[in-house]
Amino acid sequence: MPPRFRTLLLAACLLALACVAPATALAASGGVSPSDARYQPPKKAKIVNGLAVAPRGAPASVVNAIAAANKIVRKPYRYGGGHGSFNDSGYDCSGSVSFALHGGGLLRSPLDSSSFMHWGSAGKGKWITVYTNPGHAYVYIAGLRLDTGQRIKASGAKPGSGPRWNYGARSNRGFRARHPAGL
Repeated sequence: MPPRFRTLLLAACLLALACVAPATALAASGGVSPSDARYQPPKKAKIVNGLAVAPRGAPASVVNAIAAANKIVRKPYRYGGGHGSFNDSGYDCSGSVSFALHGGGLLRSPLDSSSFMHWGSAGKGKWITVYTNPGHAYVYIAGLRLDTGQRIKASGAKPGSGPRWNYGARSNRGFRARHPAGL
C-alpha cells in the first residue's frame, strides 16, 4: 500500500473516531438525556367545573396549594379578605394568593400585594409564580392562574367577583415575578 494512501486512510479513521468519541464519552460520563424528567417542563393542571386538578407528578406543596385554592374559588371578592385570618367569608387578590400558598405550606401568615414584592425568590418559578405590584397580586400554579381580576376562559364569573382559576395568560407588565425556592 502506497504511503500516501495509508496516510489518508489513517486520517479518515482518526476523523471518524473523533466524531464518535464525544458522544460515547458523554454517555459514559453520565451526560444528560433530553428525556431526563428533571429537565422537562412541568405538566399543567386542568380546570374541571371551575376547580383545578393538579397534574400527576406535581410536588406535594403544589398539590396542596391547588387543593387549598379550590376551597375558596367560589367565594366572593372582599377587600381585605383573607388578611386578618386565612379563613374568611371572601378574599381579595393577595388574600387569595396567601391562602393558596399557606395551603401548600409555603407561607405562615397572609401578605398584601406590596409585601409579596419581596417574598420568596425573584423571577419565575417552575411550578409556582406570584406576580405582584403595590396594587394587585395573582399566582400561577402548575400553569393555571388564580386571580380575582382579569378573566380569560374562567367559567361563571366576571372580573372582580372573587378568586377563580383561569387558563389564559394575562399581561404581566408592571408586575414583579416571585417564586418559592425550589418551585
